[in-house]
Amino acid sequence: MKELRYINKYFKKYWFKLLMGIIITIIARVFTLVMPSYVNKSITVVEEFMDGKIAETLAREQLLEFILIIVGAALLSGFFTFLMRQTIINVSRYIEYDLKNEVFDHYQFLSLDFYKKNRTGDLMNRISEDVGQVRMYAGPALMYGINTITLFACIIPIMFITAPTLAAYALIPLPILSVLIYQISRIIHRRSTKVQEFLSTLSTFTQETFSGVSVIKAYALEPQINAELNVLAIEGKDKSMDLAKVNAWFFPLMVLMIGISNIFVIYIGGKQYLDGEITSVGVIAEFILYVNMLTWPVAIVGWLTSIVQRAEASQKRINEFLKETPSISNEIMESTPIQGKIEFKNVSFTYSDTEITALKNISFTINEGETVAILGKTGSGKSTILDLVARLYDVDSGEILIDEVPVKKLNLENLRSSIGAVPQDAFLFSDSIKNNIKFGKEDATDEEVMTAAKNAVVHKNIMGFSKQYDTVLGERGITLSGGQKQRVSIARALIKDPQIYLFDDCLSAVDTETEEEILNNLKKASRNRTTLIVSHRVSSAKNADKILVLADGELLQEGTHDQLNNVDGYYKELYSSQLSEKEN
Repeated sequence: MKELRYINKYFKKYWFKLLMGIIITIIARVFTLVMPSYVNKSITVVEEFMDGKIAETLAREQLLEFILIIVGAALLSGFFTFLMRQTIINVSRYIEYDLKNEVFDHYQFLSLDFYKKNRTGDLMNRISEDVGQVRMYAGPALMYGINTITLFACIIPIMFITAPTLAAYALIPLPILSVLIYQISRIIHRRSTKVQEFLSTLSTFTQETFSGVSVIKAYALEPQINAELNVLAIEGKDKSMDLAKVNAWFFPLMVLMIGISNIFVIYIGGKQYLDGEITSVGVIAEFILYVNMLTWPVAIVGWLTSIVQRAEASQKRINEFLKETPSISNEIMESTPIQGKIEFKNVSFTYSDTEITALKNISFTINEGETVAILGKTGSGKSTILDLVARLYDVDSGEILIDEVPVKKLNLENLRSSIGAVPQDAFLFSDSIKNNIKFGKEDATDEEVMTAAKNAVVHKNIMGFSKQYDTVLGERGITLSGGQKQRVSIARALIKDPQIYLFDDCLSAVDTETEEEILNNLKKASRNRTTLIVSHRVSSAKNADKILVLADGELLQEGTHDQLNNVDGYYKELYSSQLSEKEN
């Protein structure tokens, strides 16, 4: 129960509804207990009439009275049972809602390196399957637990008061049933945990398969993927069958123990009736009803134990992530407006997951409003610079200053809201094109959306679709081509009109003419805005105010196009090779 203490705060939040649910549960069970005693009385009345002890008229009146009491008690019990579910089960849904929101908020709060270490399928499984198991603890387990305690507290004393010997015999099988169900529940817990863990693996596999379906089709890997899924399906079937085989013992055992208890009641009760120890057959009927009322609660003890164990395991998995602290935290609460001057001072950075040193003692300054291009071979550290500016990672050594203030001393929300970033791998949501562009500015007008799209040179493409800006994209924007996705992402950044633009090789999938048009539009749109452009093309860099050339994480060259083109080095060689390719 240690891990489940975490949700006590939610029980405190909904304490009044829970208290009402507990009271209603007790009332519902008390009305349930009316029926057995009045069944006994009804049978006794019939016996007395048969023996001539009471008149027919009186017998009819009493039977009618008892029947009305039984029916009334049953209706009231049903009504309060309905209210019980409407309170306690509803509270469990509220707790599930709150917990899912808390987990999701924490997911968003965590840093980028967390998502590099954990798989999407596992993250999804914890917020869905695991939270669902915790809900079972907060709802059904609590409700049936109160129900069981109430029935035990009321029925067992009544049975011993009515007929002590018969009560002792009637209750013998019930502890045995509880122990057996508990043992089965432990096995169920172990096997259901394996099934749950397998679901994370299956979720990850299917999510990656659907996301990479274009690659699978391009390489004709469908047979291989089907074979891999078949292996997983067989493994899942085996685990589920192991669980089902144990579950299959649950109800047969319960029915068996009910039967044994009823046999004891009938045999011992009948013997006592014949010996005169029990004055009415109605007592036997009453006890049969009590036994049947107790059997399910006794079986529930093992089931509840299983629910608690599963919830404990699930909450432990959830707590593992909730205890994760982001490597990047907002240390400054007050507002820190951003102007756009960027300075790197002897910055070095190594990725913790791969231990690759991306930057080595880098230093440069970008003045507010300047456009700076960053060139270099793959793996030279270009994208890392942009990630560090947005503070997606913190440097290992050295310092990054924005507006002459260390980046750690800036309000993180202010910093990121002042940045318009276009990543190398353009990501679009499964929503309309309009809403994807408005993601950069939620309150943008249709006119602003169109202006941003025109500046990104994607307006004509959008107007070519049947639903134009209302066209709903497939997952990750699969409806669009690579170049169209990049340009919609650029439009999303432009509509935000931030102080700092970060373009990470976002024109790689467009032709040179479109690139030139976009660059001219970007130059106008980003006037007086600090702009960093990562590219492999000199054409994207030649008009920049400054060009940085990186190689193996080190700053190789720095200067304008003319300055770098007049000295021998990487930039001049790259410019010459790309110029000759263009001429050819």
